[in-house]
Order: sequence, then C-alpha cells, then structure tokens
Amino acid sequence: MLRTLRSLPLWLTSRRGGWISLLVAVVAFTALLGALGRASLPSGTDVAPPDSESARTAALAEQFPDGDESTVLLVASRDDGERLAADDIAALRSLSAEVEAETGHEPHGPIVSEDEKAAVLQATLTLADDDAAAEAVHGLRDTVTEHPIEGVSVQVTGGPAFGVDVASAFDGADFTLLMVTLGIVALLLIVTYRSPVLWMIPLVVVALADQLANKATAAIGAGLGLQFDAGIVSVLVFGAGTNYALLLISRYREELAHESDHRRALVGAWRATAPAIVASNLTVVLALSTLALAVIPGTRGLGIASAIGLLIALAAVLLVLPPALAVCGRRIFWPFAPRVGDDAKTGRVWGAVAQRVSRRPWVPLVGGLALLGVFAGGLAGASVGLTQVEKFRVASESAAGLTVLGAHFPAGEAQPMIVIGDTAAADALAGAVEDVPGVLRVSTTGESTDGALTRLMVVGEPAPGTPESLDLVSAVREAAASVPEADAVVGGPVAADLDAREGNQRDLQLLVPLVLAVSLLVLIVLLRSLVAPVLLLLVNILSAVAAIGAGTWLSRVLFGWDALDLQVPLLSFLFLVALGIDYTIFLVHRARVEARTVGTRQGMVRALTATGGVITSAGVVLAAVFAALGLLPLVTLGQIGLIVGIGVLVDTFVVRTLVVPAIFAIVGDRMWWPGKRGADESPTDRGAQRPHGGEYEDAAVDTSPAAS
Repeated sequence: MLRTLRSLPLWLTSRRGGWISLLVAVVAFTALLGALGRASLPSGTDVAPPDSESARTAALAEQFPDGDESTVLLVASRDDGERLAADDIAALRSLSAEVEAETGHEPHGPIVSEDEKAAVLQATLTLADDDAAAEAVHGLRDTVTEHPIEGVSVQVTGGPAFGVDVASAFDGADFTLLMVTLGIVALLLIVTYRSPVLWMIPLVVVALADQLANKATAAIGAGLGLQFDAGIVSVLVFGAGTNYALLLISRYREELAHESDHRRALVGAWRATAPAIVASNLTVVLALSTLALAVIPGTRGLGIASAIGLLIALAAVLLVLPPALAVCGRRIFWPFAPRVGDDAKTGRVWGAVAQRVSRRPWVPLVGGLALLGVFAGGLAGASVGLTQVEKFRVASESAAGLTVLGAHFPAGEAQPMIVIGDTAAADALAGAVEDVPGVLRVSTTGESTDGALTRLMVVGEPAPGTPESLDLVSAVREAAASVPEADAVVGGPVAADLDAREGNQRDLQLLVPLVLAVSLLVLIVLLRSLVAPVLLLLVNILSAVAAIGAGTWLSRVLFGWDALDLQVPLLSFLFLVALGIDYTIFLVHRARVEARTVGTRQGMVRALTATGGVITSAGVVLAAVFAALGLLPLVTLGQIGLIVGIGVLVDTFVVRTLVVPAIFAIVGDRMWWPGKRGADESPTDRGAQRPHGGEYEDAAVDTSPAAS
C-alpha cells in the first residue's frame, strides 16, 4: 500500500500517466455528472428538531380534515396612513369574492383593527407541496393586483407566503454566487501567480469539483432526506480546493527553482505537500462529520454534505491537478517561469518578519493576543435569535405585511400557537390555557378525522420572536401539562422558534467539544507531540472567539443586525476552528520538517519564509469567497460570511504570522515533547527539505520506455 502511494505521483506526472490520468478524470466526471444530473435537493426548511413538541404538533395536525390547508393573511392599510373609510371596507368585502374564486375557500373577514387603520382577510389555501404553495400564493397576489383598491395597499403574508418569498429570493442567487465566486478566485489567482494562463488550471479543476460536489450532495441529500444550504457547501469546496491548489503549486514553483526537470519537481512538490493537504482536509471533514449528531436538520445536513464536498475537492487537487500541470510543463508560469536559482529572490518579506518575531517574540505575542482580546470584546451584549422578519436581507411582501399587522393588531395574531389534545378533555384544556397571563384568545378550530383530537388556536399578546413570546409558549405548555388527561402538545411558528433555540443550544454544547477533540487528535497524530497541539488549539479557539466578537460588533454597527441567527455561533465557530487548523497544519508541518536540521526556532523562520506568501494568498481567497455569501438573501448567510471572512484574515495576518511563530520561538524544542525533534521523519518528510539542501529519496521520475 505504501509503495503504491509513493509511486502514485510518479504515475500522475509521467508523460503517459499524465494524459491517461486526465482522460480517466474527464470520463469519470462526465459519467458521474450524467448519472447524478437529475438529482435535486429536498426543499425542507425545518428549524426545530424532528422530535420536538412543535414537530409532533405539526405531525398530529395532518390527522385533521384540513391538514393540508394553511392560512394566509391579506393585510390592508391606506397608503396615507389614515383610517380605512367605509368605501375601503366595502371594497375589501368585494375582494373576498375574488379571493374565494381563486382559493376555493370562503375567506374570513375583513377584520378591522381597533384603530381602524388596518384590516385583515384570512384566506385558506390547500397545499399539497411546495410547488402548490408557490402557485397558490402567486395566484392570490395576482388576484389582488388585478382588483386594486384606490389608495389602499393589500399585502399577502403568513406562513406559506413567507416560504414562497424565501424561495423566490433565491431565484438566480445560487448562479450569481457561483459567478461571483469564480470571479473572485480567478482575480486572486491572477494576482498571486502573475500569469495570464496558470490561474485557469486550478480554477477549472476546482470548478469541476464544485459541480460534481453539487450533484453528489443533492443526490445523497435526497436519498437521506437531508436539509442544507447548497451555497455554503459550494463556498467551502471552492475555498478549500483553491487553498490546496495554492499550496501544491507554490511548492511546485519552489522545486522548479532547484530542479530542471519539471516532472521531477512536481513529484517532489506532491510528496512534500500531500501529507499537509490530506491532514488539513481530514481535519475539516472529521469536524464537519460531528454535525451528523446535531438535532437541528439544517445543521446535520450541512455537516454531511460539506464533508462529501471537501473529499471531492481533495481528490480533484491531488489526482487531477498534478497531471494537468505535468502536461503543461514549466511554461505554464509564463511570463515569470521560475528558473533554477530563483528561490533566493523569494520570501524576503516573510523572512524578515520571521526573523524579527524570532528575535523579540514577546512583543508580537502580547500584541497579537491583546488584539484578539479586543476583538472578542465585541461579544459583550450580543444576543442570539432573529424574528421571521429580521431573517430577510432583502425586502419582501410577506415581511412588510407582517410589519403592518403587528403595528395595528395584537402582535400575536400574526403567529398564533396551536394546541392539540384529546377531545374528551378539550374544555378543561382550553380553560387552563385561557388562564395563562398574556393569552388574549383561545378558540376551537376543528377535530381530527376520527374525532379523538381537538385543535385549539391560541393568540398571545407578545410579538413573535421576542423573549416574552417564548416565555408565553413555555407557560402555555405548562398549563397544557397541568391537564394530563388531555395529553396535549403545543406548536406553531413561535413554539418552533423556542424548540429551535433549545436545539441549537444543545448542538452547541455537544458539538463544540467534539470539534475541538477531533482537531486536537489530528494535530497530535500529525505533529507527534502533545505540547504543540494543545498550544496551537488554544490559540485557534481564541482566534475563533475573537472573529465571532468582531463580526457580531460589525454586524450591529454596519448592517443593523442586532442579533445573530440561531445557527451562526455554532457554524461560525466550527468553520473558524477547522479552517484555522488548516493553516496551522500548512505552517507547522513545514516547521517540523525544517526543525530536523536547524532546530525549532530557525525551523519556524524557514517555514514562515517559505509558506508566508501562499498562506496569505490562501487566506485572502478563502475570506473573499466566504464574503460572497453576503450576496444571498438571508441574514444568516451574510453573518456567517462576515464572521468567517474576518476570522480567516485575522488568522492569516495575526495568528499564523505573529502569534504562532512567537510561541515557537519562546517554547523552542519543547514544542515537540514527548517526541524528538524530527528524529522519526519519513522519507517523504525528508524530501520536503529539498529547498534547503539534500536530495529527494525515491523521487526519481520513471524514464523507462513504458513511461514515455
């Protein structure tokens, strides 16, 4: 097995093997894309755990004759903000007939607010699936448009309308995200390589990997019933894949400065970087795999899908990119193709930084940690949880209608609670719930098909999504539980919000320790040390917390987002720790190899000199790609993009450039305890020292007739 792995780069970069490898890759990509071409991601967007009380309520609601029916609200208000006139109310009654003709159900109302500045029509829609919901909501809005009321705006809102508006907001957004991501990566690769040609090779390889990952995750998601945001998966594949390509090509360029045979140089670069690339990839994959234990459907699905996407990116960079580079040769770097001896001109800036940090390590260490502490202070006063209206980054009719409704009606009217219990105890259940402070109205809305269950609608006073509304849900649940014979459950959008908060809190408490444990284990195995992994992980944790703090503060100040969405703290922390470990592995793996001959302090100087440029480029690419999430219409994605983008830049310019080298300079060879400094290096690791002297072991390119 080991011999096969060592001969793999020889085959991938040989004259015959390179072309055959590319042909196999094209055939495999075409076949897989053809087989998965019809796969599409399930459209579910459940926010609460499947076993939560709100989810159980939704399941019981299907036993009612109108289980496939949903209510939407037509909210009317005058454009001038004045009271609705008698003619306006009469026009709304006339509109009721048109609504009934469109929906097949007689609407309830109009119900006029106490201040007479708004009125509501309650319309019933029969919804078989998401497509039916979109058709029904758009049809209702078309009806409103075709029968205007002079001086009055009528907006369609409510649960189904919100779902349709979210889906509509994403129309074309994924394509826009893909195009912007491609543009960002292309621009940064051109700047990095200063070549009008080279950037296309890694970009095409990573783009094809992204397309394959998109179809593969959609097929697996459909098969397993997963829910996840495909935009985040695409960003991870592009960001990580580009980072791996940057590391490999940067080392390839180094080797070309010492080796006249470009195939031999590519073999050396592959062997030198593959261990770090594989280790960093598996770290992120294993960390993401822990999300399979999450109770929130979107979090669980995102972990599995992202892990699959990153494995595809790894395979593309290590198996497809090398033969593509091999068949192109040294000229791919035109007009700045490296020549033997050119390495003396590279890395001067990073070498100077590394030497300064090594000579006076306490200054950058204290300064860097102080900066991270200031950033972490942005968490002061932070809150978690967005209302349904606040989750939209762009304006929507459903959000605007809900705002008008909340301004003129009891806020709880927009999202009432649903209570389902045994019919025999329905009266006692209704009485118990009515006695809860904050409950405005309890009404019976139907019985199940077999008559065993009764459904109650409970309207509360607090606005949905506020702490008071969540407390009211808990109080109603306690009241319902006080009637044990009713065996009641309490659901509805506000109850689902409460369950989602509790589920996300549970996921945070469970998964953060698991992610840290996985990261620590990978570092221990890779570095064969206990001291270095613990110190590096502690720095990574502080860096992640600092990024979340800075992102939280900036989101409040620059964008007016007063709270983080529920999934943002967990996903941001996960991405920051796992991706931060990526850069740690790139840098420290090189430092460990260099330390074998020159000691730990000087080894870190050499490592930063050699990798400072590529790590910076990789960090800027990844930050820019995550920032592109801000193009999508949900605040959740914008917040994740902002926090992770800031975190990657902080990690690149502060942690990897100043803090980590300073720690290595202070601790010295004790970083590798209880192992010995480089004494057990493998031939692959020894080959990685080529830029500073020595010969590759077993790195000869096959020159037999079969290879030609």
